[in-house]
Amino acid sequence: MNLVLLIVVAVLGFAAVAGVGLVFAGGGPSARMVKRTQSITAAPQRTDRTARGRAAPIDAGQRRKQILKSLKEQERIQRQASVTLAARLQQAGLNATVPQFWIVSGVIGAVALAATLLLRANILICAGATFAAAFGLPRWIVGFLAKRRTAKFTAAFADAIDIVVRGIRSGLPVGDCLKIIARESPQPLSAEFSRLVENLAMGLTMEQGLEKMYERMPTSELRFFTIVLAIQSKTGGNLAEALANLSTVLRARKLMREKIKALSSEATASAFIIGSLPPSVMLLITVTTPSYMKLMFTDNRGQLMLLGGAIWMSMGIFVMRRMINFKF
Repeated sequence: MNLVLLIVVAVLGFAAVAGVGLVFAGGGPSARMVKRTQSITAAPQRTDRTARGRAAPIDAGQRRKQILKSLKEQERIQRQASVTLAARLQQAGLNATVPQFWIVSGVIGAVALAATLLLRANILICAGATFAAAFGLPRWIVGFLAKRRTAKFTAAFADAIDIVVRGIRSGLPVGDCLKIIARESPQPLSAEFSRLVENLAMGLTMEQGLEKMYERMPTSELRFFTIVLAIQSKTGGNLAEALANLSTVLRARKLMREKIKALSSEATASAFIIGSLPPSVMLLITVTTPSYMKLMFTDNRGQLMLLGGAIWMSMGIFVMRRMINFKF
């Protein structure tokens, strides 16, 4: 018992002496403990710095996404504005207004209705012919004229940029170069640049005048030209060199367009032959043996078959057009 008590007293005395010694010897935390404590306290700081370093690219990425989103929204609005009827009439180079267009469409529809009634056609055929003549044919004509005029503008636009480049290098201002294009270029370049010069003379800025010109002629080439002039007016630089590079790019695009047209000519010819073969055969049989095709127009079942054939032919032509219409 005395031995056990002696051992307990010795342990307690050793603990007390050790505690006093640690206190007076500066028994603070050990070096390992200090390093551990510093690492724990510094970890949030490193985390904050890492988070800030990661947040900067994220903010830049979000900023780029917002810019791209705004550009896409602007392009969508411009595309919607360019497909309106008034814009299509301007792109076709027609001076007619929208009410005048609808009046002409109504007259064409009335003529088609009168012609089908004189031929004593079915009421469904009369309605279909009237609808196609009043709403389909005028719009198709306007679209065809607009597409042809846009193609002519695009084909000669690189030459117009070359005129600007040579004028700037010879010391002429951009406005005088635009006047030379309006005076000496072929149509429709001459008409469009004449309107641009008139708008600039009325007080519009170059960017505003080009935006109005883009509404009348929505081409990628004109959009590139507008962007180059806008960037140069804000940042400065060699405008002649920038426009010369743009002219090279536009000529390369034109060469690629012609190459794609040549490579797809066989598919285009095949689609045209396949699409025109059934109507041609029906017309030939109607001319040679009218009695053979008469039931198709007089009997209800024949008319239903003609309607089904027209629907299927329209779907086939639409699919073939999508297959041979290459975007570049």
